[in-house]
Amino acid sequence: METTVGDFLLQRLAAWGVRRVFGYPGDGINGILGAFGRTKENIEFVQTRHEELAAFMATAHAKFSGQVGVCLATSGPGAIHLLNGLYDAKLDHQPVVAIVGQQNRMALGGDYQQEVDLISLFKDVAHEYVHMAVVPEQVRHLVDRAVRIARDQRTVTCIIFPNDLQEMPAVEKPPRQHGTVHTGIGLTGRRVVPGAADLLAAADVLNGGKKVAMLVGAGALHATDEIIEVADLLGAGVAKALLGKAAVPDDLPFVTGSIGLLGTKPSWDMMTECDTLLMVGSAFPYSEFLPKEGQARGVQIDIDGRMLNLRYPMEVGLVGDSRETLRALIPNLQRKKDRSWREDIEKNVDRWWRVLESRAMNEAKPINPQRVFWELSPRLPDNCILTCDSGSAANWYARDLKIRRGMMASLSGGLATMGPGVPYAIGAKYAHPDRHVIAMVGDGAMQMNGINGLITISKVWKEWGNGKLTILVLNNSDLNQVTWEQRVMEGDPKFQASQTLPRFPYAAYADLLGLGGIRVDKPEAIGPAWDRALSANVPTLVEMVTDPDVPPLPPHISANQAKHYLEALWNRDPDSISIIQSSFKEVWDGLFPGKK
Repeated sequence: METTVGDFLLQRLAAWGVRRVFGYPGDGINGILGAFGRTKENIEFVQTRHEELAAFMATAHAKFSGQVGVCLATSGPGAIHLLNGLYDAKLDHQPVVAIVGQQNRMALGGDYQQEVDLISLFKDVAHEYVHMAVVPEQVRHLVDRAVRIARDQRTVTCIIFPNDLQEMPAVEKPPRQHGTVHTGIGLTGRRVVPGAADLLAAADVLNGGKKVAMLVGAGALHATDEIIEVADLLGAGVAKALLGKAAVPDDLPFVTGSIGLLGTKPSWDMMTECDTLLMVGSAFPYSEFLPKEGQARGVQIDIDGRMLNLRYPMEVGLVGDSRETLRALIPNLQRKKDRSWREDIEKNVDRWWRVLESRAMNEAKPINPQRVFWELSPRLPDNCILTCDSGSAANWYARDLKIRRGMMASLSGGLATMGPGVPYAIGAKYAHPDRHVIAMVGDGAMQMNGINGLITISKVWKEWGNGKLTILVLNNSDLNQVTWEQRVMEGDPKFQASQTLPRFPYAAYADLLGLGGIRVDKPEAIGPAWDRALSANVPTLVEMVTDPDVPPLPPHISANQAKHYLEALWNRDPDSISIIQSSFKEVWDGLFPGKK
């Protein structure tokens, strides 16, 4: 059979190292799907339950493998469904290529069924590169440029294929004539390091500081050893933006943990008292959790010069790879002789872990969600991969889990969308089938996307060669994060029409699909449930029935937040008595950890 454009598309993707494409079928991509059915390339099609989940899986593949993720959708509605997952990739700077179908070329402009202006639709999310193939001679350079730009710029790109073009004879090598483009794959060598003078200027600022704070993010995930060495030389503490949770392990005494609304008190204290800030590979957005302007001198390292001096006015901005730049900076740094700043940080960190343990062990109705994460933490398998969804689950993920060296972890950072927790876990499992993957999801996100993800897991998990996949669902029948935001940010009581969720038997549904299902509604059963789930030989869902009234207290409560909280109570929040009791316990443990 003659090679078609669809066949050649898969050949070219495989030549770039793409081994799987996440997608959902439709007649706008039948020519590509037919090519999957006959391909001899080492590339597979992974069927999802919805195109949004396909984009999330491609994003997770990029996050956990470091390679380009690829998703596929049909024209019109299928292409539209991809958008949320693609924006997740874009805002977290992940390389993802979206391949979408389109109606026949001769129908375009004719108000045809499912005809959507896809170039305009994708122009924002794939602004670095979005093009439609109109002749077979284009396909090679469209694929090459889409993959190369996605990888080089760490962004989303998009290629559009009209369905009649997909079945035309391929042109694997364009003719050598005027007006043709001849691209290649080839090896790309890249090492981005600032110049010597810039490194010296940065070192001068850091060496001059007496109280140095470090903030690291996703751009520093590969620079663990260098971060530790720099922190040791400078006597600094290290805070972590949420996407950088796995950048340094939490068992180091000077790691203050997460920062921001979901952050820790040691991170807050360090930022409010430091005189020097070193920010590495992070676009952490909330400036109110950074030092006040003028309080601290600053140095920032980022691979993208556009992100420098964006969150805090820095004295020195260094454009470069985090690991390479820190390596080049280290010989210029002087070891601090006065270690009192570091010692104070370590005391705060030690006390904070005791506060978290006390809070986790407080009684709740029926289960304290903090205890769920606290008891999971020491049981985390070595080299596991953690995924988390947006919502109150992210609070406890950020604070109560101690990441160890070798683990990987991520969630939706920049977009902070609901829904990626389970599809992220599926994408992670395809990227690393030998590693244990654990997803942490609230019941809102589970009802939104996760339930459909379970269907995919039940279909494909045996392809991974093991059942090392665990899904936690916090069942509190409440869209809990927004409920607390209504109270603390707006002063409104819980609005039950928008916040209360319908009941759903999550563990029983997992059982129905042939997976493992464990339901827990007693605190003493939390540990045994984790032991059973983590040792299971099939993917297992753990449904924890948790108390929605346990407050996710920020590290610092402003007067405005306290005022709104009291207003919500005054306006007769339906759970006012319970949340007053829970809040008192949290505040008490913050003041007197371990003393009930």
